[in-house]
Amino acid sequence: MRKYKQIRAMPSHPYKITEIHKIIKAGGAIVKDYTISTLLTDSRRIINADEGLFFALSGRRNGHEFVAAAYADGVRNFVVKEGPKLAMPEANFLIVDDVLAALQNLTAHHRSNFNPEVIGITGSNGKTIVKEWLYQLLCNDKNIVRSPRSYNSQIGVPLSVWQINEKNELGIFEAGISTTGEMKKLEAIIQPTIGVMTHIGTAHDEGFNKPGDKIIEKLKLFKHCRQLIYNYDQLSKFQDKIKVKNAFTWSTKFKGADLYIFSGTIIEKRAYLRAIFKGREIECLIPFTDEASIENASVCWAVMLALGYDPAEADKRIEHLTPVSMRLELKTGNNDCSIIDDSYNSDIQSLEIALNFLNQQNQHAKKTLILSDIFQSGLKDNVLYRKVAQLLKLKKIEKFIGVGEELTRHQELFDIPQKYFYPDTTTLLLHLRALNFREETILIKGSRSFQFEKVSRALVQKAHETVMEINLNALLNNLNFYRSKLKPGVKVMAMVKAFSYGSGTFEVANMLQYNKVDYLAVAYIDEGIALRKTGITLPIMVLNPEATVFDMLTEFKLEPVLYSFGLFDEYVKYAQDSNVLNYPVHLKIDTGMHRLGFEDFEIDTLCDSLEKNNYILVKSVFSHLVASDAAQHDLFTLSQINKFEEAFRQIESALGYEVIKHICNTSGITRWPNAQYNMVRLGIGLYGIDAAISESAGVLQPIASLKTSISQVKKVLAGETISYSRSGSLLKDGKIATVRIGYADGYLRAFGNGVGKMLVNGVAVPTVGNITMDMCMLDVTGVEAEEGDDVIVFNEELRIEELASQIGTIPYEILTNVSQRVKRVYFYE
Repeated sequence: MRKYKQIRAMPSHPYKITEIHKIIKAGGAIVKDYTISTLLTDSRRIINADEGLFFALSGRRNGHEFVAAAYADGVRNFVVKEGPKLAMPEANFLIVDDVLAALQNLTAHHRSNFNPEVIGITGSNGKTIVKEWLYQLLCNDKNIVRSPRSYNSQIGVPLSVWQINEKNELGIFEAGISTTGEMKKLEAIIQPTIGVMTHIGTAHDEGFNKPGDKIIEKLKLFKHCRQLIYNYDQLSKFQDKIKVKNAFTWSTKFKGADLYIFSGTIIEKRAYLRAIFKGREIECLIPFTDEASIENASVCWAVMLALGYDPAEADKRIEHLTPVSMRLELKTGNNDCSIIDDSYNSDIQSLEIALNFLNQQNQHAKKTLILSDIFQSGLKDNVLYRKVAQLLKLKKIEKFIGVGEELTRHQELFDIPQKYFYPDTTTLLLHLRALNFREETILIKGSRSFQFEKVSRALVQKAHETVMEINLNALLNNLNFYRSKLKPGVKVMAMVKAFSYGSGTFEVANMLQYNKVDYLAVAYIDEGIALRKTGITLPIMVLNPEATVFDMLTEFKLEPVLYSFGLFDEYVKYAQDSNVLNYPVHLKIDTGMHRLGFEDFEIDTLCDSLEKNNYILVKSVFSHLVASDAAQHDLFTLSQINKFEEAFRQIESALGYEVIKHICNTSGITRWPNAQYNMVRLGIGLYGIDAAISESAGVLQPIASLKTSISQVKKVLAGETISYSRSGSLLKDGKIATVRIGYADGYLRAFGNGVGKMLVNGVAVPTVGNITMDMCMLDVTGVEAEEGDDVIVFNEELRIEELASQIGTIPYEILTNVSQRVKRVYFYE
């Protein structure tokens, strides 16, 4: 077993840059021996720049491209593969062959200086939940350091382990892998003494030759562990691969397991488990009933027993487990506010993540934070709240509401224009109206014991119970997938027309701007104005500009598409009358869509109009592929591409300068890579749908799910009629559920009379009768259904594509039909 060093005498942080230079065996001269306490990997999230060390990592984007931006923000220490191209006289550049390996080696060295007990968790599913529940179960006994949120990757693990300090008695870190060879690196960083294996599923199977290879790779995390806790049922065929002598097994099938769970019953929305442990029967009451939560809680039960906790004490604590919310929720608030709800946990690491998300929001100039006391930080209170105060100042928080005795005690540390302190949540709620929240973005961040969900409910706009949830992480995943398919230097124009395909306006645009797409495109000028008014500064192309509002177009710096001579002449006349020179415009070429655009026989005349025209600056020339996803139309697509090339060459010759050229839409990006030119237009693929990519490929994630709820359940006799025009009935006696969604919400009448299906408690059930304006009825005969139960209209299981096929339409129509009265809630992990 590895011999761990004793706790070093010096504090965990800071290091001197000369010391780090030696640890990672870097080249490059040291200009000044700075102190380092913070590791940075994202130039958009610079904190504590004076003591920051920036790692120029390469992935989808080359981190070296952002060194200058980090330097401008005050960072003076960099780990790079190549030296700077611009003069940065005050900076140290530590030059290494592999920047990621340097990050991992530094944090592995840091870990080796401490000797707490460390639990290393891996598995396919449940890692983060098990980690957070173990923290809930053990935090009263130990000073614990743990991974923030789902920081389990090759980058996330090093950043997590860097938090360890000499006061920590227990570490809980999760490790995720996607292919062979990765776990060895993570094991060297975490150096776990106790191993925990969660559920083994199909996630990341594509990175391995066969499922067994994935399990063998995961087991490498436990190479030096003195104890391992795992589900015997899932690893029974891998006993020869488990090298840990002290194994604690749990099972629902194998009586010889250390914890044999032989019975499970649902009692009043709780799971009651009975088991045999050390020859006697014990029990556990889990406050959840879904299969995944029961399994995750069983893992935690096994861990507590393996650690020596009395079964009665373990049962008592598990009974009080609370749900783990790993997602930030962006909601519409009262008085034109935006509410970011992170009201279920509070620690310094997750606070930084939440503040970064707050700073992505540009819809309101004013940024507000409501924060509770922070527990179990491992820092002395004065050190902790000084650090919090510095972070809030760095993030330019203008209004701060602190809740709790410790924040109130340390209020003098906070140099913020507007600050208010309350001893508890009840007092805050009594004074909430006096705080006069208006036109601001409010982050609510609190430990669960403060019950900040009451604050959230008070500030969020009351809405229809039918909700469309938008997963911003899925949006980012889809963006990055298409970026990975682009040739070097190709730009991305993101289509956010039609309320971002029904998914939102500024909420989606903020995420795209933060993640550095190059252009946005909207259908009409008013859509572009709305984005400008919410702080979007990206270039915005307007596909259908109207001549009557050209003045608004230039006022808000929106770039029009000119697609006909009539529109071209009207714009030039406006520019002449208004003395607007060299204004950016885009030219659309009709290569076969026959909707809008200059046709091939008009290009000569267009070029004559462009020559020596000082009123316009052509930013791009583009066309639209009509069937880029369909192999049967590939010859037509090729003819479109050829026509487009002829047109833009003529236009560039007439202009005397090169322009941006784009013809690829979502499906064209992957099917026609040679037509990417220097920009592509990403539309429906951004939202998780691409007819050119099989659903089973699993590379795209649907970003939207539409949920409603049951208003009433009725028993109905066979033959009794249901809904308007007596249009529906049941063949046998049964029951129906009336749900809160109708055609005014976008659930079209075509879904009526059994055509459409929804999920009730995981079971697909058909509609009955006509869809009404505000409600519809479902046949829930034989299905467990009660008033208030959630109903899924579409999600990742019941996909939008399936709904579209039910009524013979396309996914675009389903998404864009969801009405504005349906509340949108945005999630971000």
